[in-house]
Amino acid sequence: MEQNNLAVRIVDLREKRGMTQTELANKMGLDKSIMSKVENGTRKVSSDELRNLSNIFNVSADYLLGKTNKKSDNELSLDEAVNSVMSFEGRPVTDHDRQMMKSLWKSYLENKE
Repeated sequence: MEQNNLAVRIVDLREKRGMTQTELANKMGLDKSIMSKVENGTRKVSSDELRNLSNIFNVSADYLLGKTNKKSDNELSLDEAVNSVMSFEGRPVTDHDRQMMKSLWKSYLENKE
């Protein structure tokens, strides 16, 4: 089951970045036919290949494997960062302000891809 999640997520991330299968294969140092098998779920990836994919797409290995829907371990840092803001331009930051900041940043990050 993990292999299917991996294949689906690789294709999704590759397409969202407007990358061809050949371009991804080149970045991975693999032949296009091997990349095709990975994306079809008929070839497993090595731990080095998983790490490389994670770096290329800037997501966690757990996300690629379908173990989480969080693309990175840094997602919690957004809450931590926004919650740590005490003032902005000399004015206190309210809970409402923090919620608005979180909403804006989440929207930005989701549409950044």
